[in-house]
Amino acid sequence: MSLTRPLPGEYAEGYATYIAEAGEGDVLALLQGQMGEVAALFAGLSETQGAFRYAPGKWSLKDLLLHLSDAERIFAYRCLRIGRGDATPMPGFEEDAYAAAAQADARTVADLLADFRAVRTASLTLFRGLPDGAWGNQGTTNHRAITARCIPYIALGHAAHHLTVIRERYLPALK
Repeated sequence: MSLTRPLPGEYAEGYATYIAEAGEGDVLALLQGQMGEVAALFAGLSETQGAFRYAPGKWSLKDLLLHLSDAERIFAYRCLRIGRGDATPMPGFEEDAYAAAAQADARTVADLLADFRAVRTASLTLFRGLPDGAWGNQGTTNHRAITARCIPYIALGHAAHHLTVIRERYLPALK
């Protein structure tokens, strides 16, 4: 199986940035590699660093890591439903409400990282197991049409976006 980059019209314009940030190449291999990138970035953080927020009202690094897991779970669920031909519209989700309810700072960095690895591994298993014909299936999320093949690219680009924010805003302030 080889997924090709989705075309405009297969996804809402709001996802264009994530799809662009997914980069070029085999999206499943890139997702696998990104798991190591996330692990390398977070594994070296102390608990104090994990609770760091670069500004008042911003998420902690632990919040961000759990957000990556939460969003990926939702992306994978959407891909499963669309890939199986379920055309039932799916709602969006409010990321700030999820972050507040999750209480990530009460968990250890190691636990949150293990959670991310488990979620990413499960996503890759799902993506690798979808039949080739399922990738063109169309569904609706947050009142907008999307094909199944967009979702691995969105997951990759979403995580890449947050990794850039971490490198630009969080890590410099930790030094």
